[in-house]
Amino acid sequence: MPSKLLLAAARAARETRRAPEFGVRCGASLVDGRAVMARLHRMRDRFLQSIYDEVDAIPDAEKLKGRARFAGPATLLVDDRIRVNAKAIVIATGSTSSVPTLLEPVMDRVLASETVFELDTLPSSIAVLGAGPLGIELAAAFTRLGVRTTVFDTGQTVGGLKDPEVGRVARHLLERELDLKLGVEIDAIADTDGVRISWRGEAGTGAASFERVLAAAGRPPNLDGLDLPAAGLDLDDHGVPKHDRSSLRCGNTSIFIAGDADHDFPVLHEASRQGRIAGTNAARLPDVNGEPPPTALSIVFTDPDMATIGRPLTTLGEGAVAGCGDFDAGRGLVEDTAGGMIRLYATRADRRVEGGEMVGPAVEHLAHFVAALIQQKVTVDEAVRLPFYHPTYEERLEDCLRDLLQKLG
Repeated sequence: MPSKLLLAAARAARETRRAPEFGVRCGASLVDGRAVMARLHRMRDRFLQSIYDEVDAIPDAEKLKGRARFAGPATLLVDDRIRVNAKAIVIATGSTSSVPTLLEPVMDRVLASETVFELDTLPSSIAVLGAGPLGIELAAAFTRLGVRTTVFDTGQTVGGLKDPEVGRVARHLLERELDLKLGVEIDAIADTDGVRISWRGEAGTGAASFERVLAAAGRPPNLDGLDLPAAGLDLDDHGVPKHDRSSLRCGNTSIFIAGDADHDFPVLHEASRQGRIAGTNAARLPDVNGEPPPTALSIVFTDPDMATIGRPLTTLGEGAVAGCGDFDAGRGLVEDTAGGMIRLYATRADRRVEGGEMVGPAVEHLAHFVAALIQQKVTVDEAVRLPFYHPTYEERLEDCLRDLLQKLG
């Protein structure tokens, strides 16, 4: 939620700058960095309070606070002095930002996703390492709030998009506001202005100084120190316990894993769903039930937003077909938000909508629409007969479905 609070402030700032396009004069736009962060802190604390209240409501006799590690398949050792024998155990330790070792010489200037929201005011400039969902969201927010921002990444993709056509359009839209340096290696040294970043690669070579650096290159699970081998768990190549994705049970053990700790799909709504499943199954062990994972859905709130839904095109085989749509008509022109792309995928064998990617306005809503089509196994023939109101962004989805229908034949 803190990142969304920052994005909300950034949207307000950008809308005042866009107002003259509609004949509206707003006067000079001034971003008060301290006020922006003060509201973020206030609202974040409000969201968190409900969680604290729930934990506080648990009787003290049913809570134990400390650092735990496994001492056996069903035994925990807390603070190396309290032994807990359990019928079942749920690992829900979350994840932590990964900070590249190249930043060690400038750690006093480095921010992570846990610390960036503790700032009292906005920095004058920031280098964002990582063009994934979190990095690109925060970079968009900072630059719209007047912070000189550059994004660096060794890869060429943004926001986790896999479709090269959608990725190309997303990058073009973002580069209208944001300085992206993709496909580069970097070095970092301290200087009088903060951190000196030098880069080399497909974006050329260069160097610039920044007040702060944000490490947004990934969030590995918090599993170190748990002594997982003592639990007898079978681990994958990344050190994560192997588990059934429907029940969240680790093999045939009495141990379950949920949320970012399992690294399956590290987003809040999925962590919440997994927590419910793992907790319920742990409580009623050995009566364990599975719940198939919902349709994959990832949304990046960069405005224009990006989304990936269902299965990637590359996984659908030779019979896969992609339909295409854009936002350069109707509502997009009315709102001055033209620009973007929708790509939906289906297979000739069953003609069902299987996946898609998109970038553009109102994508957070369109993505949910598509996820419902996929989960309900709707065919393209059925989807094009659904009502699409004029003038809405959903009409662009109808265009894409009709293009997909034509290509399916």
